[in-house]
Amino acid sequence: MAPINEKLDRREFIKYGSGAVAAAGSLSLFGNQVEATEVKSVIAKDKPVTFLVLGSGSRGNTYAQHAFDHPEDMQVIAVADPHDGRRNAFVEKYKIPKKNIYLDWKDALAKEKIADAVIISTPDILHYEPAMRALELGYDVLLEKPIAPTAQECINITQQSKKYNKIIAICHVLRYTPYYRKMKEIIDSKLLGDVVTIEHTEAVNYWHQAHSYVRGNWRNLKTSSPMILAKSCHDLDIIRWLIGDQSKKVASFGSLSHFKLENAPPGSTARCTDGCAVERTCPYSAIKIYLEEGRFAGWPAVVLTMDNTMEGVTKALKEGPYGRCVYRCDNDVVDHQVVSMEFAKGKTASFTMAAFNVGDRRSRVMGTMGEAIGDSRYIEVVNFRNKEKTKYDTLLGGSDINSGHGGGDAVLIKDFVRAVRTQDSSILTSTIDASLESHLMAFASEESRLEGKIVKLN
Repeated sequence: MAPINEKLDRREFIKYGSGAVAAAGSLSLFGNQVEATEVKSVIAKDKPVTFLVLGSGSRGNTYAQHAFDHPEDMQVIAVADPHDGRRNAFVEKYKIPKKNIYLDWKDALAKEKIADAVIISTPDILHYEPAMRALELGYDVLLEKPIAPTAQECINITQQSKKYNKIIAICHVLRYTPYYRKMKEIIDSKLLGDVVTIEHTEAVNYWHQAHSYVRGNWRNLKTSSPMILAKSCHDLDIIRWLIGDQSKKVASFGSLSHFKLENAPPGSTARCTDGCAVERTCPYSAIKIYLEEGRFAGWPAVVLTMDNTMEGVTKALKEGPYGRCVYRCDNDVVDHQVVSMEFAKGKTASFTMAAFNVGDRRSRVMGTMGEAIGDSRYIEVVNFRNKEKTKYDTLLGGSDINSGHGGGDAVLIKDFVRAVRTQDSSILTSTIDASLESHLMAFASEESRLEGKIVKLN
């Protein structure tokens, strides 16, 4: 097997990952394989939980916001980020002392522990080493998904958290939304009887695909990870959580079908700002996505530049990666993929991820006594026993619903702070133990897609 830090091509990457999938069954990941080396302590209620943030981009800012809104509960005291503009803005917002400002995560973790917990929101390929080092130093860890780009690295981080007896939560924020919590509550109540099968669809959205997976940071396997992991480990995690049984087999199909040079329309140019003859009729126009309808002042345009004015974003489109024609980028991840899954006790699930749509995730949960159909807000339940229909609006009564990911971002960080304060990981539903299996499902799905075979998970 290749070393963990070796550069791998796509098939080697999956082969390396699938080897760890097969090995996972023989590793005692959740037992007494290693003895904890540290006794946990509880943080006083009258003191804020302190944080080091590695990566002050979009996700780092999202979770740190809780410290800005509730300084009595959480305090950001240190940051590491190589980008001057992002780092300086973050430092100013959270009043971080000069001694705790770093350009490199390695420097931030080179000395003894300086905070109670660390948020790791670095790029995917920079999750593994910071996570391993932070756990070794004694930090509790909030780790942005995916855990790491290879299966073996995911397993190693899991084992490291056991060795040092630390809390590590993965940012599977969908578990924390009112919508999915309600869906889980309905299933656990047995209103549907026993769940037999689930259909789940992720509508990536045509413009989001162009932003993140064609022009953006997750477009290429060499600098990120397979899209089924980078984007949809959320969805595999939700399916596994709702179905409530271990996964046994997966089969997957998909490809990059549209966003490539051979599909570039006549008259198109290297950039949308270069006088493209079809820009006005192209749905993937960077001018439409980032400049029109006032979008230059909010997400996703804020990812392009610190200068969130019409002039600043226009300059970024002319000079940076987000202004490129979607048919002329260095992307190689899929734009559509389906996964069929078999679980213990014969339960099954199907998952479809596609770029060519609008809207939110949709699910149909089919049980022996009823079914539940949801669209990320409403859930309609049909009771087979009496043919009664009940519709739930999961937006009602949720004070955090306006935060990202349907309210999940705000609830996750609140729960993580509480878990660190009390040293009680049971507060969290997205511990690394819960998240590891869905990651192994993602690696197996990508192996199946590339090799054209059913992949078994031990």
